[in-house]
Amino acid sequence: MRSVKRNWMAALALAAGLVPAMVTSGVSEAAVTASWPTPTAQVPVGATIKLSGTTDGGLKRYYGVGDLGTGGQSEDQDPIFDLADKAVLKNVILGSPAADGIHCLGTCTLINVWWEDVGEDAATFKGTSASQTMTIDGGGARKASDKVFQHNGPGTMYIRNFQVSDFGKLYRSCGNCSKQYARHVVVDKVTATAPGKALVGINTNYGDTAKLTNITIVGDTNKKIVPCQKYKGVTSGEPTSIGSGPDATNCLYLTSSIVYR
Repeated sequence: MRSVKRNWMAALALAAGLVPAMVTSGVSEAAVTASWPTPTAQVPVGATIKLSGTTDGGLKRYYGVGDLGTGGQSEDQDPIFDLADKAVLKNVILGSPAADGIHCLGTCTLINVWWEDVGEDAATFKGTSASQTMTIDGGGARKASDKVFQHNGPGTMYIRNFQVSDFGKLYRSCGNCSKQYARHVVVDKVTATAPGKALVGINTNYGDTAKLTNITIVGDTNKKIVPCQKYKGVTSGEPTSIGSGPDATNCLYLTSSIVYR
């Protein structure tokens, strides 16, 4: 049988079923920073808005008031939007304060959603099945002192065509949830502008994987933003940082997939 050469990342990612047959080793010109949208209207939100089906926000700015208007980092805040399984939310701007952003209770899709000043988290994936997905396509987030996207349940999160600036982590697999799972994240065509701490944080002891392609990092001369931070997750207490960098098991990327500008 004819021998076919593949790099280790392509072979492993294909086996995991996380990416298509072709793996891009370079950074696409599509990974650029788009202009932030101008809100078409202002919508104060005093109680969580529950959504199902497809909702087009018309690029209105939604922001918290009352119980949703603290703007703090408390871990027990309610979200601005609560998305049912298979819900789609598009063309929305979350202003400040944004409380706990958006909760996805199953498979969900966020298209062209923008966070002007991330509250506790921009969005949280609370799936219940390994087959469920959360897809963030387009949009951007800034001023996230901690996490942008939090992954609590099982399943796979896709982040693509996205921009982030002034952030802690773009993605974090829950480090100390009382029930832990193998979680997966696929990040493609993302522009990250310093300051920032890490693109993704995953728990290698639970079998998490992170696939990174077409990443552009801007303004990080000393390369302080960690592409893939590894942790030993726990079910109580605090997780432990255990290293970073590409490998053949958890942090699936090539150094050539990340360009610094």
